Amino acid sequence: MTNDQILGEVSLPRMLQDMVLESSDIHQFLDNLAKLAADALSSEGIQMLCGIVLLRPRSKATVASSSEHAQRMDEVQYQFDDGPCLRAAREGQIYVVADFTEESRFGDYPKAIADHGLRSALGVPIPLDGLAAAGLNLYSPQPKAFDEAMIAAAGELAREASQSLRMAVRVAHLSDTGAQLKEAMSSRTTIDVAAGIIMGQNRCSHDTAMTILKAASSGRNMKLGEIAATVVASIGQQLPETHFDA
Repeated sequence: MTNDQILGEVSLPRMLQDMVLESSDIHQFLDNLAKLAADALSSEGIQMLCGIVLLRPRSKATVASSSEHAQRMDEVQYQFDDGPCLRAAREGQIYVVADFTEESRFGDYPKAIADHGLRSALGVPIPLDGLAAAGLNLYSPQPKAFDEAMIAAAGELAREASQSLRMAVRVAHLSDTGAQLKEAMSSRTTIDVAAGIIMGQNRCSHDTAMTILKAASSGRNMKLGEIAATVVASIGQQLPETHFDA
């Protein structure tokens, strides 16, 4: 498949949608997207390295890379918490580095990345409408590797990837929410069973049983669900199953 076919108006959206459906989680989707970008934007004899940053609320940046080499280069950017991709994601604008040996932005990062043999880079934001902040980062061992045509192609890829990445972020959020709800419901069921056991053993009310559980939780510095599980296990019963489909 040629670069033109990969970046074509018909094939690219379909490929990205398939990637969302076929990826087991958002990390795999981002890795596949990074590999697609590296392949699509490389030229004959010059293999681009690609990294993608996803900044989500109250979570650390997730790095996806087209290869192990690209991943190591991403880690350099994260060590300094600065660079073209991070700024593109945070500020929503394109950053072009023509030559790292002449770059004065990004603090000490340019010298560090240049020491790894990379000379130029391109950071392109991926719009996510406030769900998160994302950026596409391309590295090249050659200086001034990113002309106007390359920048336009990377921008097009980022725009096309935006909708699919929004979908992937929503799927990840729903999966996280479903897992948390399952855990909460399972814990709630165990607590109710434990309270019932205490009520039967002590012939007390539900409120009194809950007070006993909470006191034990505080005294032993354990979560209420853990104390409840201990009570249930103490009479030789299995933990109750909660039937819930995310």
